[in-house]
Amino acid sequence: MKATWNGVTIAESDDTVLVEGNHYFPADSLKREFVTFSNHRTMCAWKGQASYYSLLVNGEMNTDAVWYYPDPKPEADMVRDRVAFWKGVKVET
Repeated sequence: MKATWNGVTIAESDDTVLVEGNHYFPADSLKREFVTFSNHRTMCAWKGQASYYSLLVNGEMNTDAVWYYPDPKPEADMVRDRVAFWKGVKVET
């Protein structure tokens, strides 16, 4: 699977986990040179608190486009150390 935004590959891996229609990539597959800090947080009833990253690619910012669960609830442990994408990030084979 490959995640792209603004013409650039953000992450690529053959080891993704599909949860609720979202592919969760291994955290180490994320190209950190395109990632910036975000203090945004949300809560999922069964996965726990999600944290976010923003993307900065070719001078354009995609705020909070990457999310992850730093300490997921036990029933969501399959997403530990993984990231997922939204806000126009294309995920495809």
